[in-house]
Amino acid sequence: MSLVACAPIVAFAFLRVDVPAALYFWNVEHLHSPLNTAFGSTVLLSAEAAVVLFTVLARLLRGHISVLGETLAVACLVSMCAYVVNDHVLKVFFGVPNPVEVMQGAGHRFNLWMGSEGSTFPSGHMVLAGAFAGFFMRLYKTSIRLFSVLLLIAAGLLLVGGWHFLSDIIAGAFLGTSAGILAGEGWVAHSARGERRSNGPRIR
Repeated sequence: MSLVACAPIVAFAFLRVDVPAALYFWNVEHLHSPLNTAFGSTVLLSAEAAVVLFTVLARLLRGHISVLGETLAVACLVSMCAYVVNDHVLKVFFGVPNPVEVMQGAGHRFNLWMGSEGSTFPSGHMVLAGAFAGFFMRLYKTSIRLFSVLLLIAAGLLLVGGWHFLSDIIAGAFLGTSAGILAGEGWVAHSARGERRSNGPRIR
C-alpha cells in the first residue's frame, strides 16, 4: 500500500516539480562545498564501517555488547548494504542524469540500463539514511518522531543544495526506510527465535 501511494507522488514530482525546483535552488552554491565534505557518501560509509568495527572489537574484548550497541551495528550494516544495492543496481537501471548534468543540457528522463553510480535516482544519501532510520524505528518506536525530523532535514538539504531532484529524494527515502523496516522485522523474528531456544527445555 505504501508503494502504491508513493509511486504516483514520485511520478508527479519527476514530471512537474523536479526541474523547476532544481532551477529555483540552483544558485544556492554556498551549501555545496562544506556539506559535500562533511556529508559525502564516503565519509558517511566510513563512519558506519568504523561503528561496526568498534562494535566487533568490543564484542571480542568484552565477550558481549549492549542491546543498543548491537542494534546500532546492525543498522549500520543494513544502511551500507542498501546503499550498495541502490548505487550499483537501481541507479544503473533507471539511469537518470543528476541535476548538474540536467542544468548543463542533459534531458531529465529515464535511460534504462544506461546509468552509473553518478546517476541521481533514487538518492543514495536518502537510501543510506532511510535504511538506518527505518531499522531503528522498527525496533524503537519512540525514535520514530526523531528520525522522521532528521530525514526531513536531510531531504531539505539535498534539495536546496542542488544534489538531488525531489523525486530522487522521495524514492530514496521510501526505499531506504522500507529496507530498514524489513530488516528490522527480520531481526525481531531472529531475536525471538533465539530467546525461545535459550528458554526451551534442556536435554541432560
